Amino acid sequence: MSGINDSPLIFERNTENPAAGEAPPSTLSEELYRARPVDLPDLPEPRVVRHYHRLSRESFGTDTGPYLLGSCTMKYNPRLSEQLAALPGYTETHPRQPAGQKRGWLEMLGELHDRLARLNGLPAVSLLPAAGAHGEWVALRTIGDYFRDQGEQRTEVIVPDSAHGTNPASAAVAGFDVVEVDSNERGRVDLDDLRATCNSQTAALMLTNPNTLGLFEEDILEIADIVHSAGARLYYDGANLNPLAGRLPPGDMGFDVVHLNLHKTFGTPHGGGGPGAGPVAFSEELAPYRPLPRLTKREGEWMLGEEAEKSIGRIRSFAPNLTVLVRALVYLQRMGEEGVAQAARDSVLTANYLANRLPAEFQPVYPLPCKHEFVVSCADLPVDASDVAKRLIDFEIHPPTVYFPLVVEEALMIEPTESLSLRELDRVVEAFQQILEEAKEDPDQFKNYPETTRISRPDETTAARRPVLNHPVET
Repeated sequence: MSGINDSPLIFERNTENPAAGEAPPSTLSEELYRARPVDLPDLPEPRVVRHYHRLSRESFGTDTGPYLLGSCTMKYNPRLSEQLAALPGYTETHPRQPAGQKRGWLEMLGELHDRLARLNGLPAVSLLPAAGAHGEWVALRTIGDYFRDQGEQRTEVIVPDSAHGTNPASAAVAGFDVVEVDSNERGRVDLDDLRATCNSQTAALMLTNPNTLGLFEEDILEIADIVHSAGARLYYDGANLNPLAGRLPPGDMGFDVVHLNLHKTFGTPHGGGGPGAGPVAFSEELAPYRPLPRLTKREGEWMLGEEAEKSIGRIRSFAPNLTVLVRALVYLQRMGEEGVAQAARDSVLTANYLANRLPAEFQPVYPLPCKHEFVVSCADLPVDASDVAKRLIDFEIHPPTVYFPLVVEEALMIEPTESLSLRELDRVVEAFQQILEEAKEDPDQFKNYPETTRISRPDETTAARRPVLNHPVET
């Protein structure tokens, strides 16, 4: 069998008939061309290799150890997915190639479309959004256009007080006013407050289930009824789909539109600035408004079509982020429907095992059982949540999400995912036990942690807003 890099290029230059084998020639103005070469450092290969190898040792990922970043579902990314996504038929293709040269990857997109539609219990899917937040915005734009087409000017979107920060941000960017609904004493949506909040101006309720506290919204059918009775639509934030994938489709819970995070639920890479993918699934009434181009099947073949009367239009250039979608499909094919469901069950099992094993001082704020994650409070400890997180780094454990959700003081949001073994879970428990003992004995020492990293306590705000990205130039 030949290697994956032995395949001939799918996209070859055709000098006699450019339209048959390559993109149209550039139409850029001459004044936009660079006048002189890019001033890049001239470095020997060994130095470059050593530089990136050193950086890789200083980075932490799911290949390094337990990654407890709550809500982010930092699950293992299978190497097979990476290998197949690197096939030249995917990496060297171009959306402007003739349709006859794109049949393979269009068929791949079609299979992914159908699998995601079944998993969500909704009939139509757009694979175009480039990230989860992009998918949120697309879903809300679709809802907005639907209501305008019905002659209604609904201006409000409801979000729970424990919602992901992207929810109110996406609603605002989509042109809606954001209205908050309270949680009850059990950490779920307060139904009385929801009834009082829903009105004729409500366009949608944005909800993830399980919610950000890791708790299943047991009243979801009543929530759906309240929202729909007000004429609004129910939106599903797919950030927390992992414990339900293959077990309970959002469409069966009454959701009208669903955005998915492929990096969270279906094993594609997470972070690094992209590329990403945040597909959106639509109910039958919202499907006509999904963006262009649309994946449709005609006479047994999949194609990207531009024909639509009610679409919100184009949301990006060209086609979806193909190699990310390939990874997701490989994950789904390799796991199978039962495998996806088993991964969901295992994610719930690992979270509850870890929550039950942690010391009493780190017990979840809300009673167990949880789903895929849980939230603890460090408010009663002699150190704060950030101190605990920093100390975990010295145990080669990636810290949980800190200070979120905002409804919990000194919060640690912990999500082990199904990727952790029993031995790794026990190692996490031992680390928390040791940290607790150290915090009681010498809390002042925690301001010096982590002590095993090259940089201990960076100014994280400045690092994010004014990063130093240039290579040091030697004279």
